[in-house]
Amino acid sequence: MTSGKHILLWLGAATGAILSALVLYRPGAGPELTIGTVNNADMILMQRLSSEFEKQSGIRLNWVVLGENVLRQRLTVDIATGGNTFDVITIGSYEAPLWGARNWLVPVDDLGADYDYDDLFAVVRQGVSYKGKMYAAPFYAESSFTYYRKDLFEKAGLEMPEQPSYEQIRRFAARLHAPAHNVYGICLRGEPGWGQNMAYLGTLVYTFGGRWVDMKWQPQLTTPPWVEAIRFYVDLLRNYGPPGASTNGHNENRALFANGNCAIWVDATSAAGYFLDPNQSRVARTTGFARAPIAKVPNGAAWAWSWALAIPRSSRHVREAKQFLRWATGKQYVTLVGKRFGWVLAPPGTRKSTYENPAYLRAAPFARLVRDAILAADLTKPSALPVPYIGIQYMGIPEFQAIGTDVGQEVSAAFTGGETVERALQLAQTETERELRRGGYLK
Repeated sequence: MTSGKHILLWLGAATGAILSALVLYRPGAGPELTIGTVNNADMILMQRLSSEFEKQSGIRLNWVVLGENVLRQRLTVDIATGGNTFDVITIGSYEAPLWGARNWLVPVDDLGADYDYDDLFAVVRQGVSYKGKMYAAPFYAESSFTYYRKDLFEKAGLEMPEQPSYEQIRRFAARLHAPAHNVYGICLRGEPGWGQNMAYLGTLVYTFGGRWVDMKWQPQLTTPPWVEAIRFYVDLLRNYGPPGASTNGHNENRALFANGNCAIWVDATSAAGYFLDPNQSRVARTTGFARAPIAKVPNGAAWAWSWALAIPRSSRHVREAKQFLRWATGKQYVTLVGKRFGWVLAPPGTRKSTYENPAYLRAAPFARLVRDAILAADLTKPSALPVPYIGIQYMGIPEFQAIGTDVGQEVSAAFTGGETVERALQLAQTETERELRRGGYLK
């Protein structure tokens, strides 16, 4: 038999539980959105600011933050198998049109008149569209260019031109390489992966005059431009790169440069703002910027990419997910970042209004170079030679994830000494040909 005291205790506990539930599940509160995103600086900053969205909307956000290679693998498997793990996913200009064509994504052409679609750069919008319909909302866009330590150049009596050649980059790296002082002549991506070492190496091959395949989809990886470009890369990074370069991706190299350990770094323009932030960079006062280097031809020397937010068809919360996309990729978010953390950290590359904003232009001396590099990119003509695909640091076909990863691993083997450059490229040629035959491009 229950005593009166026990009944009172039970009623008190029950009342507390009910009140807690009312606080947690308040009337009008939205559902929880699960967001899969990459662990780069801009996305981490968005996560920090997302409490603003939660307060405004009543929608709770559950973040799944992963490394770039892991994120791509997980998202690809999840969306291809019809999984419903995520409500919002972070994808790039490679995936958006391919997944949109397969009806895996919800179109996002209806985010509202105040979203101002005309404010998006045309090339960025093209990169996340299929047959004129947007399947992802660009969060930031980037090209690639050259970062360098102005203090080291001045001390050595060197001058970085606005448009360097790769031969000049080699000479500068050799002159400034000082491992005894923890300064390395150059940092470049070495981690294998189609979005890691191959994102950079694709541009290197293009500017040496190469291409991935000819107009009949025959792989070109054993042609002279490929051999010359990969030899250049292997020699440059072996002689003047940091220890462990074969495992360094974008984030590792960004940390090295911000710490003052790299004299030169050729990589994504999106990192520029962080190098000028003294709270995150030891080289905030000494970082210089130049265009991406050119070897023989200018075609494809700088890449074009955007990270964007998309909604899988399997999401049960499409309306709320679109609310989040409007908040995270609209003009007001750019302003929020600028006012909260400084205009130099505002998401770059997507909107014309950002590059018309005097506050941003004052804070970002690299703005003109970034805008010009993005606008000069031609996704349909990445090579000086004709190609049957679109994309600069990728071929816009589903098979490229496997192809790029295989080739990246072979190049990594050449860099670490496991294979000669010629042998590595022969193996990469065979693997690429096999994937293209399997996909029906080659008979």
